[in-house]
Amino acid sequence: MTGPAGTLPPPSPSTRFTPAAPPPPPAGAPTRGVVGHLFRPLIEARTWKGTAHLLLNLFFGIVWFTLIITGLSVGFGSLITLIGIPVLIGTLLFGRVIGAVERARCRWLLDTAVASPFHPLGGTGSLWDRFKAIIGDGAAWKALAFGLISLPFGVLTFVVTVVLWSVGLTGVTFPLYGWALSQGEGGLQLGLAERVVVSVLYGLLGLGVLVATPYIVRAMAAVNRLLVTGLLGPSGSAELQRRVEELSGSRDASVDAAEAERRRIERDLHDGAQQRLVALAMDLGLAKDRLERGEDVTTTTELVGQAHDEAKRAITELRELVRGIHPAVLADRGLDAALSSLAARCPVPVNLEVALPARLPAPIETTAYFVVAEALTNVAKHSRASTAWVRVAAHGPSMTVEVTDDGVGGAAIERAGGLAGLVDRVRAVEGTLRLASPPGGPTTLLVELPCGS
Repeated sequence: MTGPAGTLPPPSPSTRFTPAAPPPPPAGAPTRGVVGHLFRPLIEARTWKGTAHLLLNLFFGIVWFTLIITGLSVGFGSLITLIGIPVLIGTLLFGRVIGAVERARCRWLLDTAVASPFHPLGGTGSLWDRFKAIIGDGAAWKALAFGLISLPFGVLTFVVTVVLWSVGLTGVTFPLYGWALSQGEGGLQLGLAERVVVSVLYGLLGLGVLVATPYIVRAMAAVNRLLVTGLLGPSGSAELQRRVEELSGSRDASVDAAEAERRRIERDLHDGAQQRLVALAMDLGLAKDRLERGEDVTTTTELVGQAHDEAKRAITELRELVRGIHPAVLADRGLDAALSSLAARCPVPVNLEVALPARLPAPIETTAYFVVAEALTNVAKHSRASTAWVRVAAHGPSMTVEVTDDGVGGAAIERAGGLAGLVDRVRAVEGTLRLASPPGGPTTLLVELPCGS
């Protein structure tokens, strides 16, 4: 989450400066391009991060294999005495540790983020039900399987990686000293010229191995990545179940938000426009009775004037109510114009920055509008701020809405508060909302909304 000093992303591609085309390369450029293509992988970070990952496989493989074999042997061996039950449970729970460490290594060294397949521990049910849930957790058994194969796989990756880099680097550097090495008593005696030729041949062989090493390292890293994804990541059914749970939560939030909006509209109609219309009807009824009785025209005119004023006030309140349901400027002119209207009506000065390349889907624009509207209302009512900042920007498949003020802070998401309604509204479109409001300020409301469709 960024604070008041947060920065907007660079301008959209449509407004970004495009430099002139570079001049044509010289005649020797294709050769340098081929050489660069061959040797560039040697200096790329991905190669060395993959090398570090493959070398560490042996250490972690020894640790995982030793602890798993010990746990399973002790657990199954003492199962008849019931001591093995907690040992087996501990061994299965250790699979979570294996998964967490290996996914972290995969994220840091192989640049691949893998989601966790494990469900949170605890839950409802008896102790026996929880025990069965742990024993029957397929993700835990797959983590143990990964730990068992990690030792032979770690030995393979360690040996191959060390041999490749050792042969390649030794061969490349051999011409620097190989021609000067003396011959042993039992070896083939070579003259200086022959030793130079042999050194050059070794150098060429080492160069070929060195050029091929990054590609072999990356291939082994890709296999490692597949193992982590397949055994320590969520399965297709688990991912589908997670998605179903997210959609269920989004549906419930949408229903709650719609119900809250319906109650607000009913309350606003009952307390505002309905009361105005009742007063208007009473004034017109009195005026009608006086006209029928032929009473003083002046008082009758006053009643008609009061009814006219009530009608105008009722129209104003209905217009405000309609704006609260869906503002016309949002549908006609887009989010930028609608937010500019909100900022202009806010009693606290608002610095507005909108960086959107195009119109967004209507539900996303509506959600962003009401997020800013509710946030600025809270700023005006509770923050005692002198300035507020609203920043709206698109970042690939999502957009962020950030509202910051320099007020006293202390804001919180309460069950019956306006921010709680915003949480439901944001969840209804599968977005996220975060609030940072330490005592003394500043307060920052950050909302991320999907806008890829």
